[in-house]
Amino acid sequence: MRLTVLNVAYPLSPVSQDAIGGGEQIVCHLDRAIVRAGHRSIVIACEGSQVDGDLVTVASVHGALDDNAIEAARRRHAEAISRVLASEPIDVVHMHGPDFHAYLPRPGVPVLVTLHCPINWYASEGLQTTRPQTWFNCVSRSQQSDFRPQAALLSPIENGVPIDEPPRIIRKRRFALMLCRISRDKGVHLGIKAAKLAGIPLLIAGKVFAFADHLRYFEEEVRPALDGERCFIGPADLAAKRRLLATARCLLVPALAAETSSLVAREALAAGTPVIGFPQGALTEVIEHGRTGFLVRSADEMAAAIRQSVSIDPESCRRAAREHFSLTAMTRRYLSVYETIVGNSRRQLRLGAA
Repeated sequence: MRLTVLNVAYPLSPVSQDAIGGGEQIVCHLDRAIVRAGHRSIVIACEGSQVDGDLVTVASVHGALDDNAIEAARRRHAEAISRVLASEPIDVVHMHGPDFHAYLPRPGVPVLVTLHCPINWYASEGLQTTRPQTWFNCVSRSQQSDFRPQAALLSPIENGVPIDEPPRIIRKRRFALMLCRISRDKGVHLGIKAAKLAGIPLLIAGKVFAFADHLRYFEEEVRPALDGERCFIGPADLAAKRRLLATARCLLVPALAAETSSLVAREALAAGTPVIGFPQGALTEVIEHGRTGFLVRSADEMAAAIRQSVSIDPESCRRAAREHFSLTAMTRRYLSVYETIVGNSRRQLRLGAA
Protein backbone atom coordinates (compact mmCIF):
# COMPACT_ATOMS: atom_id res chain seq x y z
CA MET A 1 0.00 0.00 0.00
CA ARG A 2 1.17 3.56 -0.69
CA LEU A 3 1.05 5.67 2.45
CA THR A 4 1.05 9.35 3.29
CA VAL A 5 3.02 9.79 6.51
CA LEU A 6 3.05 13.02 8.53
CA ASN A 7 6.12 13.35 10.76
CA VAL A 8 5.82 16.06 13.43
CA ALA A 9 9.16 17.28 14.78
CA TYR A 10 9.94 19.08 18.04
CA PRO A 11 8.84 22.73 17.62
CA LEU A 12 12.09 24.28 18.87
CA SER A 13 14.75 22.57 16.74
CA PRO A 14 15.01 22.31 12.93
CA VAL A 15 15.16 19.01 11.09
CA SER A 16 18.13 18.38 8.81
CA GLN A 17 21.23 16.24 8.44
CA ASP A 18 23.01 18.94 10.46
CA ALA A 19 20.51 18.83 13.34
CA ILE A 20 21.87 18.93 16.89
CA GLY A 21 19.15 16.76 18.43
CA GLY A 22 18.94 13.02 17.89
CA GLY A 23 15.16 13.13 17.40
CA GLU A 24 15.50 15.67 14.59
CA GLN A 25 18.15 13.52 12.90
CA ILE A 26 15.84 10.49 13.09
CA VAL A 27 13.01 12.49 11.48
CA CYS A 28 15.40 13.40 8.66
CA HIS A 29 16.34 9.75 8.12
CA LEU A 30 12.70 8.61 8.23
CA ASP A 31 11.58 11.28 5.77
CA ARG A 32 14.23 10.15 3.29
CA ALA A 33 13.37 6.46 3.75
CA ILE A 34 9.65 7.12 3.27
CA VAL A 35 10.30 8.94 0.00
CA ARG A 36 12.71 6.30 -1.28
CA ALA A 37 10.18 3.57 -0.49
CA GLY A 38 7.66 5.25 -2.80
CA HIS A 39 5.43 6.70 -0.09
CA ARG A 40 4.57 10.36 0.46
CA SER A 41 6.34 12.14 3.31
CA ILE A 42 5.13 15.36 4.92
CA VAL A 43 7.12 16.92 7.76
CA ILE A 44 6.01 19.68 10.13
CA ALA A 45 9.08 21.42 11.51
CA CYS A 46 10.39 24.87 12.33
CA GLU A 47 12.20 27.25 9.98
CA GLY A 48 15.60 26.11 8.85
CA SER A 49 14.51 22.51 8.31
CA GLN A 50 15.50 20.55 5.20
CA VAL A 51 13.69 17.39 4.08
CA ASP A 52 13.30 15.24 0.97
CA GLY A 53 9.50 15.15 1.16
CA ASP A 54 7.02 18.00 1.61
CA LEU A 55 7.93 20.47 4.36
CA VAL A 56 5.31 22.42 6.30
CA THR A 57 7.34 25.18 7.91
CA VAL A 58 6.39 26.66 11.27
CA ALA A 59 7.93 29.90 12.54
CA SER A 60 10.99 29.47 14.75
CA VAL A 61 11.38 30.96 18.20
CA HIS A 62 13.84 33.85 18.19
CA GLY A 63 15.32 34.99 21.47
CA ALA A 64 14.78 33.50 24.91
CA LEU A 65 13.03 30.14 25.16
CA ASP A 66 10.79 31.14 28.07
CA ASP A 67 7.35 29.74 28.91
CA ASN A 68 5.49 32.21 26.68
CA ALA A 69 7.70 31.52 23.67
CA ILE A 70 7.42 27.76 24.12
CA GLU A 71 3.64 27.89 24.50
CA ALA A 72 3.34 30.01 21.35
CA ALA A 73 5.49 27.51 19.42
CA ARG A 74 3.26 24.67 20.55
CA ARG A 75 0.14 26.55 19.43
CA ARG A 76 1.67 27.11 16.00
CA HIS A 77 2.46 23.41 15.77
CA ALA A 78 -1.10 22.45 16.74
CA GLU A 79 -2.50 24.81 14.10
CA ALA A 80 -0.19 23.41 11.43
CA ILE A 81 -1.21 19.83 12.27
CA SER A 82 -4.90 20.75 12.05
CA ARG A 83 -4.40 22.42 8.65
CA VAL A 84 -2.53 19.45 7.22
CA LEU A 85 -5.06 16.90 8.51
CA ALA A 86 -7.91 18.98 7.04
CA SER A 87 -6.28 19.27 3.62
CA GLU A 88 -4.28 16.06 3.11
CA PRO A 89 -5.25 12.35 3.19
CA ILE A 90 -2.87 11.46 6.04
CA ASP A 91 -2.64 7.74 6.86
CA VAL A 92 -0.53 8.00 10.01
CA VAL A 93 0.94 10.79 12.13
CA HIS A 94 4.38 10.16 13.69
CA MET A 95 5.20 12.50 16.60
CA HIS A 96 8.70 13.02 18.02
CA GLY A 97 8.71 15.93 20.48
CA PRO A 98 8.85 15.44 24.26
CA ASP A 99 5.94 17.90 24.45
CA PHE A 100 3.80 16.00 21.92
CA HIS A 101 0.84 16.02 24.34
CA ALA A 102 0.47 19.79 23.78
CA TYR A 103 -0.38 19.35 20.09
CA LEU A 104 -1.69 15.78 19.91
CA PRO A 105 -4.36 15.71 17.17
CA ARG A 106 -7.98 15.01 17.91
CA PRO A 107 -9.18 11.39 17.56
CA GLY A 108 -9.26 10.15 14.00
CA VAL A 109 -6.03 9.43 12.16
CA PRO A 110 -3.77 6.90 13.93
CA VAL A 111 -0.76 8.34 15.77
CA LEU A 112 2.63 6.83 16.58
CA VAL A 113 4.65 8.59 19.29
CA THR A 114 8.36 7.81 19.43
CA LEU A 115 9.80 8.53 22.87
CA HIS A 116 13.28 9.90 22.25
CA CYS A 117 13.79 11.29 25.77
CA PRO A 118 13.83 9.80 29.29
CA ILE A 119 10.34 8.77 30.35
CA ASN A 120 10.27 11.20 33.28
CA TRP A 121 10.65 14.10 30.85
CA TYR A 122 7.14 13.50 29.51
CA ALA A 123 3.89 14.85 30.93
CA SER A 124 1.79 12.09 32.51
CA GLU A 125 -1.31 13.21 30.58
CA GLY A 126 0.54 12.47 27.36
CA LEU A 127 1.74 9.00 28.32
CA GLN A 128 -1.65 8.12 29.79
CA THR A 129 -3.74 9.48 26.94
CA THR A 130 -7.06 7.79 26.23
CA ARG A 131 -7.00 8.93 22.61
CA PRO A 132 -7.94 5.96 20.38
CA GLN A 133 -5.36 4.56 17.95
CA THR A 134 -2.40 6.18 19.68
CA TRP A 135 0.71 4.03 19.83
CA PHE A 136 4.06 4.48 21.56
CA ASN A 137 7.52 3.10 20.95
CA CYS A 138 10.79 3.46 22.82
CA VAL A 139 14.23 3.59 21.21
CA SER A 140 16.05 1.12 23.49
CA ARG A 141 15.35 -1.76 25.84
CA SER A 142 16.57 0.16 28.87
CA GLN A 143 14.23 3.04 28.11
CA GLN A 144 11.31 0.66 27.68
CA SER A 145 12.01 -0.88 31.09
CA ASP A 146 11.15 2.52 32.64
CA PHE A 147 7.80 2.74 30.84
CA ARG A 148 4.66 1.72 32.71
CA PRO A 149 3.21 -1.19 30.69
CA GLN A 150 0.17 -0.39 28.58
CA ALA A 151 -1.54 -1.98 25.59
CA ALA A 152 -0.44 0.78 23.20
CA LEU A 153 3.29 0.21 23.77
CA LEU A 154 5.04 -1.40 20.81
CA SER A 155 8.40 -3.16 20.85
CA PRO A 156 11.38 -0.79 20.97
CA ILE A 157 12.99 0.27 17.69
CA GLU A 158 16.71 0.87 18.11
CA ASN A 159 18.00 4.09 16.55
CA GLY A 160 20.20 3.46 13.54
CA VAL A 161 23.06 5.47 12.06
CA PRO A 162 24.66 5.68 8.60
CA ILE A 163 27.56 3.26 8.17
CA ASP A 164 30.11 3.67 5.40
CA GLU A 165 30.77 0.56 3.32
CA PRO A 166 33.65 0.21 2.80
CA PRO A 167 34.63 2.14 5.91
CA ARG A 168 36.64 5.35 5.69
CA ILE A 169 39.98 4.69 7.35
CA ILE A 170 41.26 7.97 8.81
CA ARG A 171 44.25 8.46 11.08
CA LYS A 172 43.30 9.12 14.68
CA ARG A 173 44.53 12.28 16.33
CA ARG A 174 45.33 13.08 19.92
CA PHE A 175 42.11 14.67 21.16
CA ALA A 176 38.92 13.57 22.90
CA LEU A 177 35.53 14.73 21.66
CA MET A 178 32.18 15.70 23.10
CA LEU A 179 29.30 16.26 20.68
CA CYS A 180 26.05 17.30 22.36
CA ARG A 181 23.76 20.15 23.33
CA ILE A 182 25.30 22.11 26.17
CA SER A 183 23.24 21.40 29.28
CA ARG A 184 23.93 20.08 32.76
CA ASP A 185 22.37 16.66 32.08
CA LYS A 186 25.05 16.06 29.40
CA GLY A 187 27.80 16.44 32.03
CA VAL A 188 30.01 18.70 29.91
CA HIS A 189 31.82 19.98 33.01
CA LEU A 190 32.76 16.39 33.90
CA GLY A 191 34.10 15.74 30.41
CA ILE A 192 36.32 18.81 30.72
CA LYS A 193 37.55 17.65 34.13
CA ALA A 194 38.34 14.16 32.80
CA ALA A 195 40.26 15.53 29.80
CA LYS A 196 42.33 17.78 32.06
CA LEU A 197 43.14 14.84 34.34
CA ALA A 198 44.11 12.75 31.31
CA GLY A 199 46.25 15.59 29.93
CA ILE A 200 44.56 15.44 26.53
CA PRO A 201 42.92 18.14 24.40
CA LEU A 202 39.10 18.12 24.28
CA LEU A 203 36.90 19.54 21.53
CA ILE A 204 33.31 20.24 22.53
CA ALA A 205 30.96 20.63 19.57
CA GLY A 206 27.33 21.50 20.16
CA LYS A 207 24.78 24.22 20.71
CA VAL A 208 23.73 26.24 23.72
CA PHE A 209 19.96 26.55 23.37
CA ALA A 210 18.41 29.75 24.70
CA PHE A 211 16.82 28.16 27.77
CA ALA A 212 17.72 30.14 30.89
CA ASP A 213 19.19 27.14 32.71
CA HIS A 214 21.26 26.08 29.69
CA LEU A 215 22.71 29.58 29.28
CA ARG A 216 23.46 29.84 32.98
CA TYR A 217 25.15 26.43 33.00
CA PHE A 218 27.39 27.39 30.09
CA GLU A 219 28.39 30.74 31.56
CA GLU A 220 28.89 29.53 35.14
CA GLU A 221 30.29 26.00 34.77
CA VAL A 222 31.47 25.36 31.22
CA ARG A 223 33.06 28.58 29.99
CA PRO A 224 35.21 29.12 33.13
CA ALA A 225 36.58 25.55 32.83
CA LEU A 226 37.73 25.97 29.22
CA ASP A 227 41.37 26.66 28.45
CA GLY A 228 43.79 26.52 25.55
CA GLU A 229 43.40 22.77 25.11
CA ARG A 230 39.77 22.24 26.17
CA CYS A 231 37.75 24.22 23.61
CA PHE A 232 34.10 24.84 22.77
CA ILE A 233 33.81 25.06 18.97
CA GLY A 234 30.04 25.55 18.61
CA PRO A 235 27.66 23.57 16.39
CA ALA A 236 29.13 21.14 13.83
CA ASP A 237 27.40 20.48 10.52
CA LEU A 238 27.24 16.95 9.11
CA ALA A 239 30.60 17.11 7.32
CA ALA A 240 32.39 18.55 10.35
CA LYS A 241 30.73 16.08 12.69
CA ARG A 242 31.78 13.09 10.61
CA ARG A 243 35.35 14.41 10.39
CA LEU A 244 35.51 14.97 14.16
CA LEU A 245 34.08 11.54 14.95
CA ALA A 246 36.46 9.82 12.57
CA THR A 247 39.62 11.54 13.83
CA ALA A 248 38.96 11.71 17.59
CA ARG A 249 40.80 9.31 19.86
CA CYS A 250 37.56 8.74 21.79
CA LEU A 251 34.09 10.17 22.39
CA LEU A 252 33.11 11.19 25.93
CA VAL A 253 29.50 10.77 27.09
CA PRO A 254 29.45 11.69 30.81
CA ALA A 255 25.65 11.95 30.85
CA LEU A 256 23.99 12.60 34.20
CA ALA A 257 20.53 11.63 32.89
CA ALA A 258 19.75 8.21 31.47
CA GLU A 259 20.60 8.13 27.78
CA THR A 260 17.67 6.65 25.87
CA SER A 261 19.81 5.84 22.84
CA SER A 262 22.87 8.12 22.52
CA LEU A 263 22.81 8.51 18.77
CA VAL A 264 26.22 10.17 18.83
CA ALA A 265 27.74 7.16 20.60
CA ARG A 266 26.42 4.94 17.81
CA GLU A 267 27.80 7.36 15.20
CA ALA A 268 31.18 7.27 16.92
CA LEU A 269 31.31 3.48 16.79
CA ALA A 270 30.36 3.58 13.10
CA ALA A 271 33.35 5.86 12.59
CA GLY A 272 35.65 3.43 14.41
CA THR A 273 35.94 5.60 17.53
CA PRO A 274 35.57 4.13 21.03
CA VAL A 275 33.06 5.62 23.46
CA ILE A 276 33.64 6.34 27.15
CA GLY A 277 30.54 6.99 29.19
CA PHE A 278 28.73 6.58 32.47
CA PRO A 279 26.57 3.43 32.80
CA GLN A 280 23.35 5.39 32.36
CA GLY A 281 20.42 4.00 30.39
CA ALA A 282 21.14 2.76 26.88
CA LEU A 283 24.87 3.42 27.10
CA THR A 284 25.13 0.02 28.78
CA GLU A 285 23.66 -1.44 25.57
CA VAL A 286 25.84 0.61 23.23
CA ILE A 287 29.26 0.26 24.87
CA GLU A 288 30.89 -3.15 25.19
CA HIS A 289 33.29 -2.50 28.05
CA GLY A 290 36.88 -3.07 26.98
CA ARG A 291 35.91 -3.88 23.37
CA THR A 292 34.21 -0.77 21.94
CA GLY A 293 34.86 1.61 24.81
CA PHE A 294 34.62 1.86 28.57
CA LEU A 295 31.85 2.28 31.15
CA VAL A 296 33.09 4.42 34.03
CA ARG A 297 31.58 6.00 37.13
CA SER A 298 33.53 9.21 37.70
CA ALA A 299 35.67 11.82 35.99
CA ASP A 300 38.76 10.14 37.46
CA GLU A 301 37.81 6.79 35.91
CA MET A 302 36.97 8.55 32.65
CA ALA A 303 40.47 10.07 32.59
CA ALA A 304 42.03 6.63 33.04
CA ALA A 305 39.82 5.25 30.26
CA ILE A 306 40.88 8.06 27.92
CA ARG A 307 44.48 6.92 28.35
CA GLN A 308 43.47 3.31 27.66
CA SER A 309 41.31 4.13 24.62
CA VAL A 310 44.24 3.66 22.22
CA SER A 311 43.97 -0.08 22.96
CA ILE A 312 40.50 -0.31 21.38
CA ASP A 313 40.46 -1.71 17.85
CA PRO A 314 38.56 0.67 15.51
CA GLU A 315 37.30 -2.26 13.46
CA SER A 316 35.66 -3.75 16.57
CA CYS A 317 33.75 -0.48 16.94
CA ARG A 318 32.69 -0.45 13.28
CA ARG A 319 31.65 -4.11 13.45
CA ALA A 320 29.45 -3.47 16.49
CA ALA A 321 27.76 -0.57 14.68
CA ARG A 322 27.13 -2.68 11.57
CA GLU A 323 25.66 -5.53 13.60
CA HIS A 324 23.50 -3.57 16.03
CA PHE A 325 22.83 0.00 14.83
CA SER A 326 21.95 -0.27 11.16
CA LEU A 327 20.04 2.73 9.77
CA THR A 328 18.50 0.49 7.10
CA ALA A 329 17.16 -1.90 9.74
CA MET A 330 15.68 0.99 11.72
CA THR A 331 13.86 2.60 8.79
CA ARG A 332 12.61 -0.77 7.59
CA ARG A 333 11.04 -1.43 10.99
CA TYR A 334 9.32 1.95 11.10
CA LEU A 335 7.91 1.45 7.60
CA SER A 336 6.58 -1.94 8.72
CA VAL A 337 5.01 -0.38 11.83
CA TYR A 338 3.34 2.31 9.69
CA GLU A 339 1.80 -0.35 7.47
CA THR A 340 0.62 -2.39 10.46
CA ILE A 341 -0.96 0.62 12.19
CA VAL A 342 -2.67 1.83 9.02
CA GLY A 343 -3.87 -1.67 8.13
CA ASN A 344 -5.34 -2.09 11.61
CA SER A 345 -7.07 1.30 11.35
CA ARG A 346 -8.60 0.47 7.98
CA ARG A 347 -9.88 -2.88 9.24
CA GLN A 348 -11.56 -1.14 12.17
CA LEU A 349 -13.21 1.32 9.82
CA ARG A 350 -14.52 -1.50 7.63
CA LEU A 351 -15.88 -3.35 10.66
CA GLY A 352 -17.54 -0.21 11.94
CA ALA A 353 -19.20 0.36 8.58
CA ALA A 354 -20.40 -3.22 8.26
